[in-house]
Amino acid sequence: MNQVSHTASISKLADIEVSSKGSRLVVGENVMIDAFVKIKFTGGIGDIVIGDGSYINSGCVLYSGNGITIGKDVLIAANCTIAPVNHAYIEKNRTIKEQRFKPTKGGIIIEDDTWIGAGVIILDGSVIKKGSVIGAGSIVNGITEEYGVYSGNPLQLIKKRE
Repeated sequence: MNQVSHTASISKLADIEVSSKGSRLVVGENVMIDAFVKIKFTGGIGDIVIGDGSYINSGCVLYSGNGITIGKDVLIAANCTIAPVNHAYIEKNRTIKEQRFKPTKGGIIIEDDTWIGAGVIILDGSVIKKGSVIGAGSIVNGITEEYGVYSGNPLQLIKKRE
């Protein structure tokens, strides 16, 4: 069952599905979820946990997959995709749809005090460490350093926060 803090603000135009497999959405204190955010429970049985004071801007899509943990005071700009799931596709005699999903790479963890720029894609197994900044349009497929400022595809460390 979903747990949403009474101080959270979720737009009436957000689309939050209910899991058919028992995955949960846990929303902390003073979280803001903007209009046109899609939270979809598919591709695994992971929970989505959003820490206190975090903000998810319009147009973001979060798939539960193998789980998403978002820390405190995280800012996620518009049109980001957070996808802790991977389709299986190796068997050419079976459709990709029939093959379903690959085993987890560990879900996605976004630690406290991070800023995710507009249009970022975050993939399964990624860990965005405390204080990181991810530039707009980047693809995250790995682990960042604390307080690193990153951009690109492939993702590159540009500098460190001082």
